[in-house]
Amino acid sequence: MKNAKEIQAKIANIKSDLDQEVVEGVSGGGLVKIRLKGSFEVESIFLDPIAVDNRDVPMLQDLVRAAHNDAVAKLKELLQNKLGPLASLAGGLPF
Repeated sequence: MKNAKEIQAKIANIKSDLDQEVVEGVSGGGLVKIRLKGSFEVESIFLDPIAVDNRDVPMLQDLVRAAHNDAVAKLKELLQNKLGPLASLAGGLPF
C-alpha cells in the first residue's frame, strides 16, 4: 500500500511539472504554429498572413489541425519521457 501511495505522489509531482511545460506544434513549414500547455490547453495560435486566404479556408483548417496534432504528439512524448516506467501505472492519459 505504501508503494502505491509513493507512485501516486510521483505521478502527481510529474503532472505538476508537466503543467508548467509548453510545446509547439508546427505545420505548413511554419505557416501555422500552435503552443499547447502541459494541461493540453491551447496557449496560442500563430497564423502567417500568407496562410490566410479566404478562397482556401479548407487548406487553413487542415494546417491548423495538423499543427494541433503535432503539438499533442509532442506533449504526449514529453509525458511519456517524464513518466518513464510509471506510464503504464498512470492509467488513461492525459491526466
